Amino acid sequence: MKTLLLQFFTWWNSATWGTRFFTWRKGEFVGQDEFGNSYYRERGGKKRWVIYKDLAEASMIPPGWHGWMHHRVDTPPSEESYTAREWQAPHQGNQTGTAAAYRPKGSILTASKRPKVTGDYEAWTPGN
Repeated sequence: MKTLLLQFFTWWNSATWGTRFFTWRKGEFVGQDEFGNSYYRERGGKKRWVIYKDLAEASMIPPGWHGWMHHRVDTPPSEESYTAREWQAPHQGNQTGTAAAYRPKGSILTASKRPKVTGDYEAWTPGN
């Protein structure tokens, strides 16, 4: 029941009912990636879309499918023997907002102490 309500009222949990209805009426299943995301194209049209397995997170589309989704290639990876190039790193999802997010030196979220300000910096004060 919870999944049903989430799909009805939210867009970030897999697909909305509108997307599912459009997919049922006009969609043609093209393939599935290693994350379980399903890819579709419009029958006789140009639209292409993805229904995410879990959360709708665009960074979870692998490079081969990304190229197809953005019309950079006409043949989806499922219809050819697609292999990643040796210079392509394995896919890693967006880590923003997680404990694994990038935190540069000096960030208030790192455990290290920010370096003291040196003499080449003069703090601004109102009225100067």
